[in-house]
Amino acid sequence: MRYWTFLAVAAAFTAATSAAAEHHEDSAAATPDYALGQNWLCLPGQRDACTVSLATTRIDADGSATVEQNAVAADPGFDCFYVYPTVSNDETNNSDMVDKEEERRVTLLQAAPFQQACRVYAPLYRQVTLTALRRAMATGNFSAWLPAREIAYGDVKAAWDHYLAVHNDGRGVVLIGHSQGSAMLNQLLEEEFDGQPITDRLIAAYLIGANIAVPEGEDVGGGFDAIPLCRSADQTGCVVSFVSFRADVPPPANARFGKVEADGMAAACVNPAALAGGSAPLDAWLSNRSLITEAEPVNWAEGAEVTTAFVRAPGLLTAECVTDHGANYLAVTINGDPADPRTDDIPGDVVFAGQRLDDWGLHLIDMNLVMGDMVGLVEQQGAAWSAARD
Repeated sequence: MRYWTFLAVAAAFTAATSAAAEHHEDSAAATPDYALGQNWLCLPGQRDACTVSLATTRIDADGSATVEQNAVAADPGFDCFYVYPTVSNDETNNSDMVDKEEERRVTLLQAAPFQQACRVYAPLYRQVTLTALRRAMATGNFSAWLPAREIAYGDVKAAWDHYLAVHNDGRGVVLIGHSQGSAMLNQLLEEEFDGQPITDRLIAAYLIGANIAVPEGEDVGGGFDAIPLCRSADQTGCVVSFVSFRADVPPPANARFGKVEADGMAAACVNPAALAGGSAPLDAWLSNRSLITEAEPVNWAEGAEVTTAFVRAPGLLTAECVTDHGANYLAVTINGDPADPRTDDIPGDVVFAGQRLDDWGLHLIDMNLVMGDMVGLVEQQGAAWSAARD
């Protein structure tokens, strides 16, 4: 039996559910033509949402701010295929195929940094919108948007097929998704990769912010028969997945992440900064920009001016995969020091009507918490994949 969890987050209100994936043909919705560059947020060789500065501002504990430049890889030997989370505010159940600010913003924050390691392909797709999820939450009728989900997956599958036929040319590929994007890639892995020859091209799959089911205490099984969790930097053909919570605000009883319903199953937790387990400092690329809506600028340090999209704060964050409160999750510790001028907290909680929603944890910034670690790990896994074929 296969399991998938469809996770989405809204700016003003949020909803999430899970269901068994079934295919439904929708003849009324024409599949986008992915031969057209306009249907890609990121397509190597064109100016698009990935044509951005990768500069970061490093805020040290003494409050000093240093701008660091980060270069796009000149001739990377492998690719990354990215599917973004639920961000569309379109009024319909499925988004249109126009790259609005919300799609471009999340692509900057989650996909563009991987250009340091790989060619990034990021298709637009008619995702299930925030509007549809709010409507489902209000009515309690989650089954109503299952056809919308099938349209979304059909687009992702069509984009993947086009990439594979036109752009891949036998190259290794890393699949990267967050939330709804992870749900899309989870289904793609189940149906197109698991136990199939194409798995030989899979460097790794990063299914972040999703409850990926594995048997308790095991690294393979559950949703995938033959694709294990990643436990070393030179391991390929494997999955990295986690959901994040503050270490001092663990998942409550109604937590939406870190739990799976099936008996004997647990949510996968792989810390990109410590694949084998244990606590490790995080190379976070935090942001002045909210994932979904514009946010007030963060005071990262007294007197520090930050103009870059990304902020690094070495030593501020550590994290460890833990099993607690009936959940498996990445527990993030903020090592703030009231005696130094640097911030003692980070933005990233889901807030509604002024109240923090602890059942969502740090879902909004899952990927940015470990962005530097993931980019470095992707580089190592890509090198290992290439070396095994020399």
